[in-house]
Amino acid sequence: MQSGINSGMIKKTLTRRPPKQSLARGQVWRMAESILQVTMVGKLLVHYKLGKPNAIRVSNSINSIATIEKYLKEHKAVLVQTAMV
Repeated sequence: MQSGINSGMIKKTLTRRPPKQSLARGQVWRMAESILQVTMVGKLLVHYKLGKPNAIRVSNSINSIATIEKYLKEHKAVLVQTAMV
């Protein structure tokens, strides 16, 4: 008979995932039919441009960081250009 705090518990091994790429100024994210360019990142909001790859005019938009990260994840966005320093 086993006694103790951890008796009968199975030890789980955690798999390491690469750290999530946080949003930063100057990033360009590519999706199936559009491109999102991050122009400015604040504490809660992100200023960005979202449009077609060859668009002449693209409007500026503002949304929360959580919403943009969720949008990028849902649309399987790929980081094309990293942030400017």
